[in-house]
Amino acid sequence: MADATVSLWKRLTNPRRLVLIGGPCLLESEALALKVADVLSRACAKLNVTYVFKASFDKANRTSVHAPRGPGLEAGLRGLAKIRAELGVPVLTDIHTETQAAAAGDAVDILQIPAFLCRQTDLIGAAVRTGRTVNLKKGQFLSPAEMGRVVSKARELGGRRLLVTERGTTFGYHNLVADMRALPILRSFGCPVIFDATHSVQLPGAGGDRSAGQRQFAPVLARAAVAAGADGVFVETHPDPDHAWSDGPNMVPLAEMPGLLAGLVRVFEAVRSR
Repeated sequence: MADATVSLWKRLTNPRRLVLIGGPCLLESEALALKVADVLSRACAKLNVTYVFKASFDKANRTSVHAPRGPGLEAGLRGLAKIRAELGVPVLTDIHTETQAAAAGDAVDILQIPAFLCRQTDLIGAAVRTGRTVNLKKGQFLSPAEMGRVVSKARELGGRRLLVTERGTTFGYHNLVADMRALPILRSFGCPVIFDATHSVQLPGAGGDRSAGQRQFAPVLARAAVAAGADGVFVETHPDPDHAWSDGPNMVPLAEMPGLLAGLVRVFEAVRSR
C-alpha cells in the first residue's frame, strides 16, 4: 500500500500534469462505473492527465430521506476495488464516519472528507491514520482562509498527503458562488488544489426535495479555475445525467468529457509554460 500511495502522490503533485478526479456521483452499478472509468482513463491517457476515478458508496447528506444513497459500505467498496483492479486506475470515495474511514482505507487510494464535514476533527483524524491521501473539500460555509485551519488540523493529526478542493461558497439561498481568488489562497497552504466544477454549479435545495443545478456553466468554471492556477479539476459525469441517481442537474454528460478535457489541458499548458 505504501509504495502505491507514494507513487500516486508523485503523480498528483507533478506540476506539469493536470489532475482529473471524475466519475458518477453515486456508485449506481458496477457496469456504469466501469464504463465511465474506462472512457475517462482512455481520454486522460491520451492527454497525459493524471486520472482518479470517483464514486460514492453512500451519500449520507441527501435532501430527502427517500433519495437513493448507494450500495452501502461493503458492496460499494467491493465495486470500487473491482474498478481499481480491472482498469488499474486510482480510486477516490467520500467517507462520513470513522468506521468508514478504516474500511475504505483498505480498498481505495484517496479518502475524501465531504464539504459538510470538513471541520469534523475525529473524521479527519481517522482518514489520515489510514496512510492514504486525503482530499479535504472546503465547506461551502467557510471562507478560503478558514480552510487553512482545516489543513493545519489534518497535518497536526498526521496527514502528510493532502489535497484541498474548492467547491463554491454559499451565496444567499439555493445558490453558490465560485470565487477564483480562493484558489491562490488555498494553494498558499502548501497542498495541491482541485476545483470542483460540478458542485460549484449546484443549486442546493432548489428542486424542493432535491438540489438543482446549472451544468452548462461547469465547463466555464473549470476553464477559469485552471487558468487561475488550479492543479486539477473534480468533475462528476454520467452517460445520462438526467437519469442519474444523484446530482444529475450539475453533471457533465460523459460524451462531452473528452472534448472538455482537451480544452482544459490547453489552458493548463498555457498557464504552466509561463
